[in-house]
Amino acid sequence: MTYPTQAEARLALHGVEEARQRVINQIGMPWWYWWGLAGCWIALGVLTDLKAPWWVVTAATLAVGAGHSAVFQRLLGGRRRSSDVKVRADIAGRYAQVLVIGFLLGLVAVTAAVALTLDADGAGHRSIEASVFVAVLVLLGGPRVMAWIRADATRRAAVQ
Repeated sequence: MTYPTQAEARLALHGVEEARQRVINQIGMPWWYWWGLAGCWIALGVLTDLKAPWWVVTAATLAVGAGHSAVFQRLLGGRRRSSDVKVRADIAGRYAQVLVIGFLLGLVAVTAAVALTLDADGAGHRSIEASVFVAVLVLLGGPRVMAWIRADATRRAAVQ
């Protein structure tokens, strides 16, 4: 049996690390996820400002939440850029889902705070204005959160 030389072993390990980094670079959400989330956020604000019945707003909120949950789990739990690549949860990190959900819950709090502030100021369409503000935060902050998750995965891969 012949064993690889040190140079061949180093080259093979380097190839493994490059492949792992390519997989890490695929961690993320597609552009349409962030735009869809921002659009849903604005739609809920519009429903609220149009004085839709409480049950319509509640049903819409539940539908957005259920739809988001299904899409989010599929994309972050195993974002498939091609039919043969699936990013495992341990590559993305144990806290990737917690971080994204925390980001979204924080945005819910920001929406409420901005709407209450606009209401106190006498704004006529406080829910729409607050939801548009938060939709911009979703579009700007969401990809930043994913970049942090990728950087963390790269850091963890270098330690191993």
